[in-house]
Amino acid sequence: MSEEYEVRSGLLYTRDHEWLKVEGKHALMGITDYAQKSLHEIIYVELPNVNQRVNQGEPIGSVESVKATSDIFSPVSGKVVEVNDTLMNSPEAINESPYEEGWILRIEIAREPELENLMDPDEYRRYLDEMEEQKEE
Repeated sequence: MSEEYEVRSGLLYTRDHEWLKVEGKHALMGITDYAQKSLHEIIYVELPNVNQRVNQGEPIGSVESVKATSDIFSPVSGKVVEVNDTLMNSPEAINESPYEEGWILRIEIAREPELENLMDPDEYRRYLDEMEEQKEE
């Protein structure tokens, strides 16, 4: 089933459907293709503040769609060093390009061992398949 959703190699994933692209001590993050398709038309994004300290698994913002509002959770602990200001005027960028123009923030990673708590692309695909199977039951 996960073939319906783009899962990119080279990224790490959370069970809450965020992706993380590690670039040295920093990482770019956003929500996955699965998440944006589940939400449908995104109309607003609440972003954290630059320099805000965040903890792995805690809410750091939200994404609002015509269908629902969902929290965005931090994939790792650290400090927000940049947010994608484009999303304030163009939240639909997440729907159009969740892995590129629709990125949400850049974080300075505080605890690298936390990366081990995230899923690689194969694990994330299996997770999506399990979720789809549970929906069908």
